[in-house]
Amino acid sequence: MGQDMAAASGVPSCSADSTHVAGPHAERLENLYPATPATVTRDEGLLLYRDMTLGRRFEDKCAEMYYRGKMFGFVHLYNGQEAVSTGVIKAMKMQHDWFCSTYRDHVHALSCGVPAREVMSELFGKETGCSKGRGGSMHLFSKEHHLLGGYAFIGEGIPVALGAAFTSRYKRDALGDAGSDAVTAAFFGDGTCNIGQFYECLNMAALWKLPILFVVENNKWAIGMDHNRATSDPEIWRKAAAFGMAGEEVDGMDVLAVRAAAQRAVERARAGEGPTVLECLTYRFRGHSLADPDELRAAEEKEFWAKRDPIKQLAAHLVSQQLATPEELKAIEKEIDAEITDCVDFALAAPEPKPEELTRYIWAED
Repeated sequence: MGQDMAAASGVPSCSADSTHVAGPHAERLENLYPATPATVTRDEGLLLYRDMTLGRRFEDKCAEMYYRGKMFGFVHLYNGQEAVSTGVIKAMKMQHDWFCSTYRDHVHALSCGVPAREVMSELFGKETGCSKGRGGSMHLFSKEHHLLGGYAFIGEGIPVALGAAFTSRYKRDALGDAGSDAVTAAFFGDGTCNIGQFYECLNMAALWKLPILFVVENNKWAIGMDHNRATSDPEIWRKAAAFGMAGEEVDGMDVLAVRAAAQRAVERARAGEGPTVLECLTYRFRGHSLADPDELRAAEEKEFWAKRDPIKQLAAHLVSQQLATPEELKAIEKEIDAEITDCVDFALAAPEPKPEELTRYIWAED
């Protein structure tokens, strides 16, 4: 759509030469149509706050351990994007629905219910890790919690998620299992939306009306490439229309907005109405990985997004709506700090995988 047509239709312009101090990505966020956020009870609100805070404190501890030389390998943190993981996953059914992550997978695993001890152990390569110490930071997996894995290469998880969604539909339609209504959420970044697997899976999902959410965590930067310089149409959610499926963009720094959008998408999927592309406009507060000096992003841009910290936004909402007091939120934070300390102590003391089991888990076993 050209800029003149966009202006005529009321669609905000998001050109790459935007004059917004923080760039066109921020302009899109500010020009979003008014959203109807999810309404939450006190218990739901505190659950969301706890989940987001757990993710943030866990990632902060990972950074500490990495810089102290206690953790090795590639480590990609999720700070700033917590509203996406919590907003989507906590709107779905635990141990019923399915989830596929990326190499930035720690917080997705925690939101799915994988214990912090198991996630931290995996990052230390210990036998008690959720992948038995074989996967590390980028390859978290838990069959019990329906986490179908983190993937080091972009786009790898989307076909796996598509397979899970196909299984759900096949069990219901071909095998007559009326209770097979599981929905799958596939998480991936904006850079992934320029590769073939994304479009191939959109096509198949639309053809068979598969129950899947394509969750785009658009944090603007694909490693060091500005999203608006890398794609012909930076508004990814619009690409859903080419496949005849629902598409929606949402403020990915607002957990209640993400939750509401996810609930709508899940309802459509369970009703047999097919897939949704959900583009969440978010931002990572740290570099691409802990080895990234993060020198490419402007200070003004970082400042703009720091003011929209999703955890602080939720805390302010809970207090203003009298769903929680500041003291109650502080108590949750204190509990989480103790949980983080415990999971690190547990992981450090856990045994290494046995050398004689080097080839275990490579082949299917009885």
